[in-house]
Amino acid sequence: MSTEVTVGIDIGTTSVKALAADADGRPVATARAEGSLRSRRAGELGHDADRVWRAAVLEALEQVVSGPEEIDVRAVNVAAMVPSLCAVDADGHPISDGILYGDDRGRGGDAGANPSESGELSRFLAWLVREYPDAAGYWPAQAVANHALSGLGTIDTVVAMTTLPLFDFTGWDQAAAAEAGLDDTSKLPGLASGSAAIGTVPDGQAAAGAVVGPGTIDAFGEQLVSGADDDGDVLVILGSTAIVWAVTPEWVERDAVWTVPHTTPGKTLLGGPSNAGGLFLDWVRRLLGEANPDALGDVDLTAVPVWQPYLRGERVPLHDPNRRASLHDLHIGMGPAEIWRAATEASGFAIRHILDLTGVPTRRLVVTGGGAHSRSWTQALADVTGLPVDVVAVPQGAALGTAYLGRVAAGLEPDASGAGRWARTGHRVEPDERAAELGQKRYERYRELSEGNA
Repeated sequence: MSTEVTVGIDIGTTSVKALAADADGRPVATARAEGSLRSRRAGELGHDADRVWRAAVLEALEQVVSGPEEIDVRAVNVAAMVPSLCAVDADGHPISDGILYGDDRGRGGDAGANPSESGELSRFLAWLVREYPDAAGYWPAQAVANHALSGLGTIDTVVAMTTLPLFDFTGWDQAAAAEAGLDDTSKLPGLASGSAAIGTVPDGQAAAGAVVGPGTIDAFGEQLVSGADDDGDVLVILGSTAIVWAVTPEWVERDAVWTVPHTTPGKTLLGGPSNAGGLFLDWVRRLLGEANPDALGDVDLTAVPVWQPYLRGERVPLHDPNRRASLHDLHIGMGPAEIWRAATEASGFAIRHILDLTGVPTRRLVVTGGGAHSRSWTQALADVTGLPVDVVAVPQGAALGTAYLGRVAAGLEPDASGAGRWARTGHRVEPDERAAELGQKRYERYRELSEGNA
């Protein structure tokens, strides 16, 4: 007998993950398709969009469906980062790079504004219209994936709200599009309000007949099923970008950090994304030539240097795309284990810096994302923040949360309010007292260096 599932697909920075979940949020099958990241220089961050946003999405879905367990796929739903944009042809295939958040083709405006206020996507659009004037459309990752799955290049209005001022809360704004050089707003994706299905997977494809949801933002999917819903919880998404959200009951705004609504009614999130995430740590790992840095051996905690982890600038809280990485306080007694510890601490320092600026009293970190698998990274986060780290049971949180939204699209749930029942903790990591004490001195050094470079 087959298991009834919905499939969430997360288009990440370095790969595409798919997860089939049953009605209780139990992962029945998972898959991963490698992406093709284009980051050949400091200011570039893009995808081979035809590969990542289209082919890899179909590949990941095929892997999930063809797994050893027999499943009945009721819905498929896609999440991706924001903002993103590419030019497409008449068949919905990308003909340009898929430009991602922080790429210098969107440079300009207020570097400290959140995606819904920064106008970054409008600048992506202006660049693409200049370079690909004959394109049939200009679509973000969610629209390209939805077209591959259903034949419709459509996004939901939650994703559209991150494109302000192009989206005016009712549709595409003609004047804002014209300012970006686009006279025909029909070249922008279709819009779907709410979580209703936009179509079905056609015959001949994996999961044929399954409804296709309108898609969502990856961080939104993570929030839904993380369990970081109470005052003092801190959701930390350890993806290519490290995203930090402290939960508070009040809408408050602080300098240098962002304030956004929580998915839980009556709650607010303060924080934002930092570049001291997986892109930085993966670079350090490659530099060390170690596939598994958790296997480097014991660390001399008295002999750890201090990284400034800005390989491609920093987002929150420094808002400086021109920052560059540097390693400080080296001496001859240090080895690869100490360099790796310094890198994980730097990620933790960036997270702690954000939390300090929020002013929100905190009680624990809830960690999800690919980095949740790393013992050394999660331990460093606990040590440098002084907070226990609850690692979620299913680190593919964006795919899991998106699968829940797929249940809504299929009519299996009335709305997203019940997604919290899928939240589960895998294990807890406690701070090490001695490491925390030594790390405090390095955190002070980190702040001194970052503020001195301002």
